[in-house]
Amino acid sequence: MNATRACLVLCVVLAVAACIGLPGCSVRQNAATATTQPPPQSPHGKLFAPVDLGLLEAPDRDRWQKPEQVMMALGIADGSVVGDLGAAGGWFTIRLARFVGPAGLVYAEDVQSQMIEAIERRVKREGLPNVRTVLGDTRDPHLPPHRLDAILIVETYHEMEDPVTLLRNAAGALKAQGRIGIIDYKKDGLGPGPSLEDRVDPATIERDANAAGLRLIERETFLPFQFFLIFGKQE
Repeated sequence: MNATRACLVLCVVLAVAACIGLPGCSVRQNAATATTQPPPQSPHGKLFAPVDLGLLEAPDRDRWQKPEQVMMALGIADGSVVGDLGAAGGWFTIRLARFVGPAGLVYAEDVQSQMIEAIERRVKREGLPNVRTVLGDTRDPHLPPHRLDAILIVETYHEMEDPVTLLRNAAGALKAQGRIGIIDYKKDGLGPGPSLEDRVDPATIERDANAAGLRLIERETFLPFQFFLIFGKQE
């Protein structure tokens, strides 16, 4: 490189460096935009992101999730009124709706409006008029009191900010003999599911449920990657 070209290169470098120090410099602004703006997130940090709903639609999920066996274990039948708490994109909601039939009713609850919109689109597409969507909050699912035969909570327990209060309010929606089924991933690391640090020990859920006025009725063991706890109201 001759002296003239070297001088020109040095001048350009110095000009750019000087520009970055100025408030109106587009070079600085573009760099800041590229490095400091995080992707959009849920207002509640632990919640499942709506943009990742496709991860819940694995083609083999019916095989290992065993939805019909889950529903039968909860005593759900034709004409039952049930709640899908933390319904996300409605994977379980549509199966519940088909299972309870036209005489039954499913309340699909979530705290994220994007999830509610996704469920509404889905049930419309599936032609399921027996689904009602409910926008809850982190402490109360806002389900109708003393109306439900069963509530299902699948893979969302680790997202709860105040599980005792939420379970207590959910229990208020149950009929006298109603049941709450909680399904979440085992901590053995096998199969799908969140990272191990995001998985919840079943004993923790049992303690929370007892504090919320619930008692453990059954521990089902037929799911390969998840535990399944069934609770009823304390007598």
